[in-house]
Amino acid sequence: MIKSIIYVFLAISITFNLLGSLSLHRFPDAYTRLHGATKCTTFGTIFAVLAVIVHAVWQIRETGDSKYLQMALHSLVALISLMLTNPTGAHAIAKAAHLSGYKPAKAVVDAYERKLRGGEA
Repeated sequence: MIKSIIYVFLAISITFNLLGSLSLHRFPDAYTRLHGATKCTTFGTIFAVLAVIVHAVWQIRETGDSKYLQMALHSLVALISLMLTNPTGAHAIAKAAHLSGYKPAKAVVDAYERKLRGGEA
């Protein structure tokens, strides 16, 4: 039963990461590519870490070895770091792209452009 849960989490993780890779190829501009890639890789990583934590808890229960607790905690710290840096990095890249003149494809309203010109967003 536990192995099935781990495999389901890993399958979900692989699916999200695959969708993130496809978004880099299929979306029309840097902004939508960033959005697709960061959302999907963040969700994919969440499920991968959940699989690691479930495996670690299961191994602690089976063997009583504390190294699995360390593995779970390290995975959790890495997940928290990724959840903080992934959106921040994507925002910085999007802002730099916009300021360098790369405009969104098919954008009807560009609120950031209005804000830069001194208008209301």
